Amino acid sequence: MTLWQRLKRPPWRTLLLLAAILGIFGFGYLCWTPGERITDGRHDLRRNGIWLQHGWMGDDGWFKETERDASNFRDAGKIAALRGKLERHGIRDVFPHLCPCEYDGAIAAVDDAQTERFLDGFEGFRVMPWVGGVKDDSADPSSPKWRARFVETSVGLLIRHPRLAGLHVNIEPMPDGEPSFLLLLEELRKAMPPGKILSIAAYPPPTRWHPFPEVHWGESYFREVAKRVDQIVPMLYDTGLTWEKPYRKLMVDWTHEVLAWSEGREVLLGVPAYDDAGTGYHDPRVEDLENALRGIHAALEDGVPAHYAGISVYSEWEMSEEDWKVLGEAFNAPP
Repeated sequence: MTLWQRLKRPPWRTLLLLAAILGIFGFGYLCWTPGERITDGRHDLRRNGIWLQHGWMGDDGWFKETERDASNFRDAGKIAALRGKLERHGIRDVFPHLCPCEYDGAIAAVDDAQTERFLDGFEGFRVMPWVGGVKDDSADPSSPKWRARFVETSVGLLIRHPRLAGLHVNIEPMPDGEPSFLLLLEELRKAMPPGKILSIAAYPPPTRWHPFPEVHWGESYFREVAKRVDQIVPMLYDTGLTWEKPYRKLMVDWTHEVLAWSEGREVLLGVPAYDDAGTGYHDPRVEDLENALRGIHAALEDGVPAHYAGISVYSEWEMSEEDWKVLGEAFNAPP
């Protein structure tokens, strides 16, 4: 019996068929090129955002609790250095961390003198404190008393510091279809002074790769949230994916979807620049600026809607010099 005749008999026949199928899929994956690398800055409108760490506005209690050095934040030179770096990368909106709120709904305490010092240094930027907490722990939007206290203290911050541009609300997790969150946004909007921006850290659309409805919003709910805010910043990460190309393709799809679902509200696309390795929901080798931006570029090549404003980077305190370099080369417009 010849070698070919042996290979045509079981189990070799089945193994050859499997090898052929795997080879076809492998070749197809190698040829698949989702995303676009664009370096001419065409999608950088110089209206980007970034999430900032707590020290830029936090009170003395936070520094004592975390054993941080307040001088790294409460210094005009440090503030000016941060401003210069953000300006070079076209960042206009900043979200200084003021989470979590207290269990009664009061937002985290701020240092009023430092807040004014920060606003002095960030004249011309839109500073929107990042308020919220963990749902069913520090945050309970289903409670009328909690909502009332949250609204009272959030709006009180805007009144004490009228140069603040608005509020950036982030409660996690927030299940798809949760009615109390919509009610909270309505109450905030009604109480906020005229001209202030209500911004929201939103969840991305559902995906087969990460089937958890508590951190994904379907089209109907996404639209309902968007109707109640001025700016929507979907967090396009924490997918659990461990392969770069599927994440790039997901970013293409998500960019199309969130821009289509945002009811014409201003959109900043949230992109990852953080570690969290080993968590199961985030692989920093896959979910990084390079891969996220490739997906966004590919989607925007199909058209840039008027309400697209740019990207928002999560987060300032985890950005390495290499990350800043990638942002400059793979997204920012040339100086």
